[in-house]
Amino acid sequence: QVQLVESGGGLVQAGGSLRLSCAASGSIFSLIVSFNEMGWYRQAPGKQRELVAGISGGRTTYADSVKGRFTISKDNAKKTLYLQMNSLKPEDTAVYYCKSELKNLWGQGTQVTVSS
Repeated sequence: QVQLVESGGGLVQAGGSLRLSCAASGSIFSLIVSFNEMGWYRQAPGKQRELVAGISGGRTTYADSVKGRFTISKDNAKKTLYLQMNSLKPEDTAVYYCKSELKNLWGQGTQVTVSS
């Protein structure tokens, strides 16, 4: 069974940066499958959860609202997914979740709050 644990959230001023991490753990075979296609999502109060960035093989995709500011990456050896967030805006405030797309498996989320 694979588990996903996010970290790195916090309170930051507008214009600042944060790096989120998502560590995957579990059996080796399950990890290989689960970690292949990953995504970062976020959910702000009163809003639906939305895809922020995805990574599959060497390809990455981003929501229009974060293009040029956020970067998704992963370290396959460490089985860790990252989201580097720069030039943060108050509207980026949300709980951020990582997800294994193939396994439809979610982490518990980490809060990001951007003050104006």
